[in-house]
Amino acid sequence: MIRLFVALRPPPAIRQSLLDIMEGVPSARWQDEEQLHVTLRFIGEVERPVAEDVAVALSQIVAPVPRVSLTGVGRFEKRGRTDTLWAGVTPPDALAALHRKVDQACVRAGLPPEHRAYLPHITVARLARAAGVAFAIEDWLATHAALSSAPFPLPHLVLYQSHLGRDGATYEPVARWALDSGGGT
Repeated sequence: MIRLFVALRPPPAIRQSLLDIMEGVPSARWQDEEQLHVTLRFIGEVERPVAEDVAVALSQIVAPVPRVSLTGVGRFEKRGRTDTLWAGVTPPDALAALHRKVDQACVRAGLPPEHRAYLPHITVARLARAAGVAFAIEDWLATHAALSSAPFPLPHLVLYQSHLGRDGATYEPVARWALDSGGGT
């Protein structure tokens, strides 16, 4: 089985600006530079033939290069506790349209459609259950609420393989396609 997801990779200067805000929350597992991306569709574990069908379907996507900006920070909660810190990415419309195209390609490859609402973001930290970090999380959110950047392009659609390990996931790009022309590179 191969664990896959589809994402866009921000340019180096944006990745560095995100690395610069990764501090101040005890027990946070901050993402490293290689992990920073905007997820378009989590695929999960599939057999190799399905992965190959997904790659073929994704290679046929034709879409303009989205130009986005970092805008603020936020959190995801599970069972009433924060488990993820993220940086927002706007405007959401171009990314939502690309998300729909990626989802349609995955469905053509035999996967079920995505049913979760799509919120463009870049995960910056994962948080394990730990006592006494609520104040630090609130402080981090307040400190970085005004996070912003100049607009930047996300020119390539990337199919990643996720390898789960004891220290978290590592991501390996397995295929990449230019968005402005829809051709593979």
